[in-house]
Amino acid sequence: MEEFQGPEPGRHNTSEIRSQRKWWISVFFCGFLVLTGDSLVMLLLNFYYVQNNRSENDQYQQYRGTWTQALIQNVAFPILIPLFFILPKPETVSDQTNTRHPPFLRVLLLYLSLGVLVSVYSKLYALARLYVGWGILVPAQLILTSLFSAFINRLKFNRWIIISIIFTLAADFFCAPAFSGTPTEDESYTYGIKAWLILIFPTLAFSLSLSLTQLGFERVLAKTKRYGGSNKKVFRMVLEMQIFVSFVATLICLVGLFVSGEFKELKGESERFKKGRTYYSLSLVGLALSWQVWAVGLLGLVLSVSGLFADVVHMCASPVVALLVVLAFDFKDDDFGWQRRGALLGSVLALACYFYYLHKTKKKEMAELNKRDNNSEEA
Repeated sequence: MEEFQGPEPGRHNTSEIRSQRKWWISVFFCGFLVLTGDSLVMLLLNFYYVQNNRSENDQYQQYRGTWTQALIQNVAFPILIPLFFILPKPETVSDQTNTRHPPFLRVLLLYLSLGVLVSVYSKLYALARLYVGWGILVPAQLILTSLFSAFINRLKFNRWIIISIIFTLAADFFCAPAFSGTPTEDESYTYGIKAWLILIFPTLAFSLSLSLTQLGFERVLAKTKRYGGSNKKVFRMVLEMQIFVSFVATLICLVGLFVSGEFKELKGESERFKKGRTYYSLSLVGLALSWQVWAVGLLGLVLSVSGLFADVVHMCASPVVALLVVLAFDFKDDDFGWQRRGALLGSVLALACYFYYLHKTKKKEMAELNKRDNNSEEA
């Protein structure tokens, strides 16, 4: 699964077939990580807010704890460090790049900017879920990701990508999973300009981070001498990106936790937890690990395909997550009815359209390679 790069001229057909097979395996594996992470995060978040007696507290308490949730989303990155060193290191080449802009400085700037973006959307998403719920967040996010992909990554849209986006938006609109932290009817007056700003900024930060991550993989990490300096893409890049970006985001979230005084409320939260402090600690540990599984899968899809494809896979997980929430919790008026069944079908069609586009692209690359080989043999 180490090799992510697409076809390269001059390779033999058997080597190219093997390379494409590894690429497909890595795409499906990262997609599985995204689905698993999405499911575990939503199940554990629901468990956390159900057990936290959030509905029995006043409105002020309803919207607290968001720095804690933002920190939990990023803090478990050290579990990836051993895996980073276990993976084989690619052969390096002599650095022949322009020394006016050292690769180290570009990498550092990339990680700092992405770390800030991740900390922003981690904090604001945690807050937005409590203000406006879950369902309206993700569709707005995909629209922004499409725009950033077009302008920043120069992604060329075709009918299969557009159809996939339409199916994904429709599926997610009808199948947002139930979330126990959503405001109750008594808190409905909190909706307003503030809530919509809290909705816009995290979706903007998340979508921008996907496009900048793809740009960072292609223009920065793939060109550094640590990875061969020849546009080679390996899974080790994903772990490096996640470790350093999460490190920066964790530092920012820690500062926010202490500056806001929210750290003083951690003891009270553990005492309010219905199942006790042990389950409180386990739920936070489980959330932290689940977020890392999700993030590694998401970055893997960004590396191997694109930020837009990663967001589509992330959104298409919603019907499956909604089904798991229905099975795990007994929320009022929450069932897997015909709308959600239709949304599940829409997600399958959305993924099918995008995968068909990827299949056509790889098939075209193979045909071009065969043509070059035939021309070289004739020459």
